[in-house]
Amino acid sequence: MAITAAASRLGTEAFSESPRVELRTNGSKEEVEAVIRAVYRQLLGNDYLMASERLTSAESLLRDGNLTVREFVRSVAKSELYKNKFFYNNFQTRFIELNYKHLLGRAPYDESEVSYHNDLYHNQGYDTEIDSYIDSVEYQQNFGDNIVPYYRGFETQPGQKTAGFNRMFRLYRGYANSDRAQVEGKNPRLARELATNTANTIVGPSGSNQNWNFRASSDVAPQKNLGNAVGIGDRVYRIEATGLLSPGYPKVRRSSTAVFVPYERLSDKLQQIQRQGGKIVSITPA
Repeated sequence: MAITAAASRLGTEAFSESPRVELRTNGSKEEVEAVIRAVYRQLLGNDYLMASERLTSAESLLRDGNLTVREFVRSVAKSELYKNKFFYNNFQTRFIELNYKHLLGRAPYDESEVSYHNDLYHNQGYDTEIDSYIDSVEYQQNFGDNIVPYYRGFETQPGQKTAGFNRMFRLYRGYANSDRAQVEGKNPRLARELATNTANTIVGPSGSNQNWNFRASSDVAPQKNLGNAVGIGDRVYRIEATGLLSPGYPKVRRSSTAVFVPYERLSDKLQQIQRQGGKIVSITPA
């Protein structure tokens, strides 16, 4: 992807035309250290790494030429470090989403991919699940033995489904963002879209646009019911708004509020939300 205004708004300029991190034969000490840093950054989702957490044994083998980049990636993905950050405390589907992101550089394309890896883990265990990505033809064709995995989901390439571009933005929240410190926490990001075989709306990374903070919450109870759902007819609508400014309280940009109102009061409620500084993000029949 070229460095364009669109790339800047979407937060992908950090990966635009950037060189791939590769460890060549007889690479210098600086090149080896760059590979180690790149692997940790890619696999740990930009999470902070303490010196005591580093895989010193695997790093030494890589420095001595006794380990390929591919095998170093495998060592990190199978380590307790990776498990503690992404496996033990996450839903299984969220863990699979992150494996696709970290190891193959893309988002899952459809429900069958998630189901396959879910069954693989339950039937053959954690190590087999990790090996299935690293030993895949897709990994070999894109990264081989010496290239550090990178985010491929932003590029047009053979065999990529167009929905993969949209889905990648549900997993990628900005170059400096951590996969463990996001608004949605440990919940899967793509479960609904994959189950319904639909493409999600692209929401740019944090701070890249005015609507970056909104996350649809139609599958959860509303934060507050501000409307009276009793009207003359039987038509009731659900309004979802973000950034409401309530008297006496600060404006919380990350929160969203759901409101149920009858059709007769719909116009009045929309005007009230706008007066409170809110942004209406959806209006659906209840």
